[in-house]
Amino acid sequence: MENVLVVRNLSKRYDEFQLKNVSFSLPKGCIMGLVGENGAGKSTTIKLILNLINRDGGSVSIFGKDNLTHEKTIKEDLGVVFDESSFPDNLNAKNISLVMKNVYKNWDEGLFYSYLKRFALPAQKKVKDYSRGMKMKLAIAAALSHHPKFLILDEATSGLDPMVREEILDIFLEFIQDEEHSILLSSHIISDLEKIADYVTFIHRGEVLFSEAKDQLLEEYGILKCTHAEFDSLDKDLIVRYRKNQFGVEALVRRNKLKGKHLLDPAGIEDIMLFYSKGVEK
Repeated sequence: MENVLVVRNLSKRYDEFQLKNVSFSLPKGCIMGLVGENGAGKSTTIKLILNLINRDGGSVSIFGKDNLTHEKTIKEDLGVVFDESSFPDNLNAKNISLVMKNVYKNWDEGLFYSYLKRFALPAQKKVKDYSRGMKMKLAIAAALSHHPKFLILDEATSGLDPMVREEILDIFLEFIQDEEHSILLSSHIISDLEKIADYVTFIHRGEVLFSEAKDQLLEEYGILKCTHAEFDSLDKDLIVRYRKNQFGVEALVRRNKLKGKHLLDPAGIEDIMLFYSKGVEK
């Protein structure tokens, strides 16, 4: 399968934080959720992918091209949305279209105005008078209106009400329907990713703990609840991570390795993240 994005051993050191050899790849035509707690390194990773900050090591390939050598060509086909509006407050949507026309060769004013209509965004109203949801819709409309092949979104749905989020998620699903377009979406809202993501990459304290297909994660893992005595009798190769309390043990296990009549609870993406980040490793 062809990859639209390949990140290899990406590293960046700050005084109080280090991104450590981050590696993952995103197949073309798919959506990847980039997840992790605040300060885990998600935004740093995205900035390095976009070459907005200097890396200390590693490489990034987008569309099969090095993101340093071919930066200008690559960015013609990228749509980018950050968690805060990047448009000046005194501009309106009509002004923004005029500016973007001079930035992107493929800027499609007709498409931009069709998104404004779909999102019910007034073209003459200044950005400063938009709500947060309207600002995010405007940013997404602008990101989509130069016919990008790859969207990179950093917390683009955070702080939005469920109705607005649902509307934006529908746009993302439409974007990848032809299997020629791809999305990397950083988000704290795991329920959104469970709806639309094909892959999930979990960064914790600057390191990738897992990067796998979402369906494979949900199928592979289960949660076993048992007594301390039952836990001590288990084959430790079954256990990925565990948490003990005074009442018993909860363990994240791999279903295919578990034999016998053990009853397992399903493990959602958030459960798996919590076990990997806070559970004890056998």
